[in-house]
Amino acid sequence: MKTHNHLWQDITDFSNLLAASKQAQKGKRFRDNVLEFNYNLEREIFNLQAELRSKTYLPGKYKTFYIFESKPRLISAAPYRDRVIHHALCHVVTPIFERTFVDTSYANRIGFGSHRALKKFTEFARSSQYVLLADICKYFPSIDHEILKSIIRKKIKCSDTLWLIDNIIDHSNPQEPVNFHFIGDDLLSPLSRKRGLPIGNLTSQFMANVYFNYFDHFIKETLKINKYLRYVDDFALFADDKDSLKTARLQIEAYLATLRLKIHPIKSQIFRTKYGANFVGFRVLPDRIRVRGDSLSQGIKKRKIMLTEYNEGKIDDKKLSQSIQSWFAHLKYGNTWRLRKKIINSLAISEEFII
Repeated sequence: MKTHNHLWQDITDFSNLLAASKQAQKGKRFRDNVLEFNYNLEREIFNLQAELRSKTYLPGKYKTFYIFESKPRLISAAPYRDRVIHHALCHVVTPIFERTFVDTSYANRIGFGSHRALKKFTEFARSSQYVLLADICKYFPSIDHEILKSIIRKKIKCSDTLWLIDNIIDHSNPQEPVNFHFIGDDLLSPLSRKRGLPIGNLTSQFMANVYFNYFDHFIKETLKINKYLRYVDDFALFADDKDSLKTARLQIEAYLATLRLKIHPIKSQIFRTKYGANFVGFRVLPDRIRVRGDSLSQGIKKRKIMLTEYNEGKIDDKKLSQSIQSWFAHLKYGNTWRLRKKIINSLAISEEFII
């Protein structure tokens, strides 16, 4: 296995840090912390570079808040200067791991995404009789720091780069408690191991894919299941033989235990594809694709709030229009022509916002 050294110069190069600052501020450049950083941009970049090269850099404190979708999720926002560091690191190390990812891992990868995942899921579902749908219980809170570091070290040998990666991992803020026990654990094992990555970090998204990478290869190369795809911690295996998926599930549970992960016992089930299966907010049926009810409700609720804010003068035409157009573009991936017309009427949306 090829390993990589001598990455530090590229990560801490002024031009890389400058490019990282431009990436980090996309969609946020008028926020106070970004404006303050950009006011003395050159000095701020040189300060970051000096802190990295002298090993005095320490991540700042996260700001946390909850979003309520299908379930409450703790979101962690790192200070802006830390987000610049995250982009600088990922710009150099992501390509190293990207080459090793399977082609049916769709989350947090340039040129992939949920809509391509939906297309592949539909292709597999309509050519198979059964699907094993599964997701991981408390995935981000469960990611084991020691295991994650050992996986990263299989590809990266640059000690300076590993110092930065360890620094970011070690300064993860507390996540939702996870108290799963595995074979060989004693009563206190779950409490003694450091776990959890903050949802919201670019580095967390990248590391979440790295953590699952060997599992992806296990499915395709050891279990020999070609019809497999994953989006973050939701994954699906397809086959015409139900028993083969039952066997695969047992092997999957055993493998995931080596990563100290568990699949959700209720959400992870085998279904006949002719009755439909849910994935990335849609329900895929043999002859059509519908939007899931909970996904639709969340989308409508969000736009109602934005319409209220627009009428109160809190947001402008552009922001409202961009949100509605983005949502409608997402809905178009299903058979939703009548649904979109109904939404326009029910929300009393002006045509100018969806053109």
